[in-house]
Amino acid sequence: MTSASAPATSAAAVGGRSLDHPTRDEIRIEAVLHALSDPMRLRVVRELAAADAELSCSCFDLPVSKSTTTHHFRVLRESGVVQQIYRGTAKMNGLRRDDLEALFPGLLDSVLGAANRQVQRIGEDR
Repeated sequence: MTSASAPATSAAAVGGRSLDHPTRDEIRIEAVLHALSDPMRLRVVRELAAADAELSCSCFDLPVSKSTTTHHFRVLRESGVVQQIYRGTAKMNGLRRDDLEALFPGLLDSVLGAANRQVQRIGEDR
């Protein structure tokens, strides 16, 4: 979903497939900070923020195996950082910016700003 997404529900289903997501009230700061602490997951979040739109998992070129990429997306989803929904065979990802801003004002923008400054200073994390 885009940054203007509807409030998240506990599951998103299309065509019989569903993915569990925490509701806004279930999102915890510890889980969000854990999700954002990994360089690959932070890279995904930076790309989603820059796109300001939904992106499919296949749009991300991470230097890790497919199973590790799947794990990173699951951590982001289960922490409440991203919303995932199937559209046909593509799994689309969007930041839950509205939910995160309502719960932790300024956190996402602060983390993204710091991450972008770090990339400018030392380069992309591997």
